[in-house]
Amino acid sequence: MVSTDGTAATTADLGFARLDLDRVVRTGDPEVVFGAGKTPDQIVAALARLHQEHPGRAVLATRVGGEARTRCRERLPGARVDDAGRTVTLGEPPAPRGRVAVVCAGTSDLPVARECATTVAVFGAEPDLVVDVGVAGLHRLLAERDRIAGADAIVAIAGMEAALPTVLGGLCGVPLIAVPTSVGYGWHMDGLTAFLTMLNSCAPGVVTVNIDNGFGAGVAAARVARQSVAS
Repeated sequence: MVSTDGTAATTADLGFARLDLDRVVRTGDPEVVFGAGKTPDQIVAALARLHQEHPGRAVLATRVGGEARTRCRERLPGARVDDAGRTVTLGEPPAPRGRVAVVCAGTSDLPVARECATTVAVFGAEPDLVVDVGVAGLHRLLAERDRIAGADAIVAIAGMEAALPTVLGGLCGVPLIAVPTSVGYGWHMDGLTAFLTMLNSCAPGVVTVNIDNGFGAGVAAARVARQSVAS
């Protein structure tokens, strides 16, 4: 395998995974460990090796189960574990460039919102978490309008009928990433209802990621915020 500059690409073969150590050179950000389906020992080993290779940057694992989070606390000194967001971070995040408003409609959306906020920090922007401002109580959202509109990018997270991104898209003129969540009563089809609502938003400038994908939204928003400051 050859890297983009023509040299041999660097990987770390752990037996169960081949870590992409050149990703930080190609994209500006280290590889992230997706914890779902991995054993606690595999997650610990991958995070430890990534931290060894990138000592000056935070490394991240997402979708980390309860047993694995306990193992990370025991075996990775200095690890920051977010039980609600199911993330583990090792090392110091870079100095933030730009601010991302991570806005969630309800408390039930917090796991996705916290995953997103942690990702934003690891990927080099400042997360500003605004919680429980769903449109059923529109006054709560309007009270935070200036704070949200002043960010360099917005991530709007909502389940049920998922109206929050459309409302924010009509109130704010900054890049807006919508995250549907698998939250709702009855037959919401595991978030498909929210997903289709966001895809069909009448507000211009709303782009949508997959259901419950706080990580993907966080990466995109952080990169937008970083570029906003750079320009």
